[in-house]
Amino acid sequence: MPPVKSFGERIAEALVEDGLLNAQQLQELLEVQKKEGTRFIKLVHEKGYVSETDLSVSIGRVLNTPPINLSRISIPQEIANLIPKEIAINHRVLPVSRLENQLFVVMADPLNVLALDDIKRITKLEVFPLIATEKAIQDKINNLDVPQSRMEDIIQDAQKKQQADAEAGEDLEFTKESAEEVNLDQLAAASDEAPVIKLVNLILVQAIKDRASDIHLEPFEKTMRLRYRIDGALLDMPPPTKDLQLALTSRIKIMSNMDIAERRLPQDGRMRVRVSGREIDLRVSILPTVHGEKCVMRILDKSNLSADINKIGMDPDTYRQFKAAVDAPHGLILVTGPTGSGKTTTLYSALNELNNPEYNIVTVEDPVEFQVPGINQVPVRKDLGLTFANALRSILRQDPDIVMIGEIRDTETAEIAVEAALTGHQVLSTMHCNDAPGAIARLDDMGIAPFLISSSVIISCAQRLVRRICPLCKDPVSYPPKMYADLNIDPRFFEGVQLNKGHGCERCKNTGYSGRHAIIEAMTVTDEIRRLIIQRSSAMEIGKMALSQGMKTLRMVALQKAREGITTLEQVLVVTPSH
Repeated sequence: MPPVKSFGERIAEALVEDGLLNAQQLQELLEVQKKEGTRFIKLVHEKGYVSETDLSVSIGRVLNTPPINLSRISIPQEIANLIPKEIAINHRVLPVSRLENQLFVVMADPLNVLALDDIKRITKLEVFPLIATEKAIQDKINNLDVPQSRMEDIIQDAQKKQQADAEAGEDLEFTKESAEEVNLDQLAAASDEAPVIKLVNLILVQAIKDRASDIHLEPFEKTMRLRYRIDGALLDMPPPTKDLQLALTSRIKIMSNMDIAERRLPQDGRMRVRVSGREIDLRVSILPTVHGEKCVMRILDKSNLSADINKIGMDPDTYRQFKAAVDAPHGLILVTGPTGSGKTTTLYSALNELNNPEYNIVTVEDPVEFQVPGINQVPVRKDLGLTFANALRSILRQDPDIVMIGEIRDTETAEIAVEAALTGHQVLSTMHCNDAPGAIARLDDMGIAPFLISSSVIISCAQRLVRRICPLCKDPVSYPPKMYADLNIDPRFFEGVQLNKGHGCERCKNTGYSGRHAIIEAMTVTDEIRRLIIQRSSAMEIGKMALSQGMKTLRMVALQKAREGITTLEQVLVVTPSH
């Protein structure tokens, strides 16, 4: 009689059968498991060989239990309270229902015997595991922490408080005539009122819960507008009323250590908040407009930084080139693209991989976006004369091994970056260019000698972010021939592949998209490209040479992502240049 296979072995077999693991990866995982005693599913998670969604489907097949869509399940508070929040967060488990002495819990890892034992011990119930992705469980736990009060209710409470103050002779309403006569003591007191504090907190928590990258609080003549930038698109939210404008802005200024008395000049600040056990940094910018101060808050979530550049989303060939450049002992690594294309996040992911006590890593940024332990980060202060160039000169006297420059904007910074790369330092930086070959032309335009460019730059990358199709509402879609003509591609490229598009649901706020994915065009500077650089060839000629050597353009990478079902052809058309 053959031996009974363990649950882990059955999961491994299912992953191989589903084509998610190859024999080499399976052998590597089994060897590590035998050596370290780590649970198999946890190892698969850590290695990143299989996506969370695919893993949960395979586990569900072995358990004969389909994965649960947590976003569509309402969990009563009394059920959620059966497991302490600390246990739920630590083990990534969540109770969803109870039937007499049976408790059904959602888990990402049903092999976690310790978690099951803890739940049995705490609840004194018989536990039945169900399957969901770790991210879905974490999102649901976060949602349970969000205040149940609706924003409209909090706004009404704040309005009532303002009206009561007005009746008592303490009207702080903003008017053009009295804008400079508002009593600062009253302003500070108004910003500390409970409804205002509650409203600002709710705006921040809701934005973080919705995965927003920016919060826009905008004043107009008689109204205000609140918008979140989610997956690159601005979406309207229920706005506060105009009479709360001063109190809200003052509250945000106080939290960001700004001057609440200054309302005529732009101000910048930072704040840090804790949401569901995560520390989130926010970069705050205040800009005076004709109808008051506009406030924009950039949410800097360090959980977006990948500790492994393999998880950024590069295809195998691009990853191989980028990894070789990151592992090089010296040279200049450039990542180009427009504002908000994820350049800094990519560079920080590379720094995270390099971050160890052997290296002295220093960055100079304007401003410092992510604060990372183990890395020395210098903020640019132009008002004090601390520019990129001045900071770089001082940094190079600090015996650095790796230097990250937030952006090469001028000739002086470019010269120092190139010199540092030629004198044994590894330099990482961003530039504003359309494509990878364009960075070479940009350095030439800045006056850098071609022989210096060819000797210092080891790789130039261009990056964009395409929106991911929402997995909960995606449907098969067929496109007209005109779409393929607009993309200048052969329709046969998608033969045998079913393209998809999201129709919109509650989770994706009816956009059809959820999250974003990086697409990267990588151009390694080879000997042939060096010769073209020295000859001052155009970016187009350099690009043609790179293409002949196997470089994939942004359009080619994006089309492959559409073929894989990650994004849509509309996104490919909008985000990537045609060449």
